[in-house]
Amino acid sequence: MRTPTLSQDLYDVIARRRDVRAEFSGKPVALQTLRRVLDAAHSAPSVGHSQPWDFVLVFDEDKRDRFAEHVETERQTFADELPPDRRETFGRIKVEGIRESGLGVVVTYDPERGGQHVLGRHAIADTGLYSTCLAIQNLWLAATAEELGVGWVSFYREEFLADLVGLPDGVRPVAWLCLGHVTRLQEVPDLVRHGWRDGRPLDEAIHFESWRS
Repeated sequence: MRTPTLSQDLYDVIARRRDVRAEFSGKPVALQTLRRVLDAAHSAPSVGHSQPWDFVLVFDEDKRDRFAEHVETERQTFADELPPDRRETFGRIKVEGIRESGLGVVVTYDPERGGQHVLGRHAIADTGLYSTCLAIQNLWLAATAEELGVGWVSFYREEFLADLVGLPDGVRPVAWLCLGHVTRLQEVPDLVRHGWRDGRPLDEAIHFESWRS
């Protein structure tokens, strides 16, 4: 029986993936490429095969401007809460590429998708939300494989974004993803480069049998 080999390409994509902020070139993404990336996202596993996500594509410049202004307000709110040394470090960090990327992908979660009895969700209500995050990860890796960049914007209020893109009641916006061509991908993640926080070694995250092992 033939032994399958691991694809080093996948590991390379995982290693190259970055949260992109300042490197977007503004070049439009070809629609067939965008379709492949969204198809990869839509192929993610989901609890009870409920596929509780949707993707709102925001090309409109006015909508992106309004969202960028909202994000800047929230950035300032966060900065005002920081002690002076952390505020100075944070001031060097760009938190979004909303205008520069040319495209925003709002990934949403519908807790009603799949009906009342979603197989596998009866004991853990958030499994549908976890499924949506898996779709985001698929999208991110596929975009990286296509030599595109993705930036996850989290400085926003859910109510504002839901209203901006006309979400139905009960549907949550999980992420605004800036998606577009990039001049390059940074070798070192931004938050590490700017001194905000270093990464944890893998060995610190591994536990055997019990957290305290």
